[in-house]
Amino acid sequence: MQKLKGKVAIVSGSSKGIGCAIAQRLASEGASVVLCARTETALDQVVREIEAKDGRASAIALDLRLPGAPARLAEFALKTYDRIDIVVNNAGATKRGEFEQLTDDDWADGFALKFFGAVRLIRAAWPALKASSGSVLNISGAGGRTPGAAFTIGGSVNAALLSLTKALADLGIRDGVQVNTINPGTVRTGRLQVRLAEIMKQKGIDLPEAEKEIVRSPTITRIGEPEDIAGLAAFIVGPEGRFLQGALIDMDGGSTKTI
Repeated sequence: MQKLKGKVAIVSGSSKGIGCAIAQRLASEGASVVLCARTETALDQVVREIEAKDGRASAIALDLRLPGAPARLAEFALKTYDRIDIVVNNAGATKRGEFEQLTDDDWADGFALKFFGAVRLIRAAWPALKASSGSVLNISGAGGRTPGAAFTIGGSVNAALLSLTKALADLGIRDGVQVNTINPGTVRTGRLQVRLAEIMKQKGIDLPEAEKEIVRSPTITRIGEPEDIAGLAAFIVGPEGRFLQGALIDMDGGSTKTI
């Protein structure tokens, strides 16, 4: 049974990693998916993969850091499929590093995509979401609850997304729009590969040992897979998840130790 048949979902940052996995999972559940990222060739590949499994997908290459781009994405979805039922805000990598070495431009870039890109896309899609009694799902991160010294930008941006989720969830009660957030922990993506390479170089260890170091350091069960997050996302925006509103769900293998 395709639980999202007839629905239209926008997934930002969907050319790879978690966003790609979410787009593919929602398509497998019957949704028509609108993909967005900056690299057209990568997006086209994901569209072909979805269509090869009899799914429906379209893509538009945009830089959502630009103020007008999120509205263009919403307009593209409406022009292509005539409605918007789901918005998944996944786009946004933030720079790691020593606080004193992070510049104003680093901070501005971190907020431009992951926070303001999400704000603008939600705002542009909100009328359509009201009309469809739709759903917004933000992909934030464990650093929003448990910030670290090397993740000052990411932790701050993620925390802002958590606050935005709570505020919009309250508005969504009035307007009939579901709003929730998933906080992924360490997930096997391209960004993780960069971190692993740094650990291997710093400690002079091989890849399996570097992965053990990642798991051992915050004491987590394992490294997550993009499909783990995608499965939860499909549940939240599907019929079984409709009672969730303003939920900030940690899917992080146990890295978040606070209440």
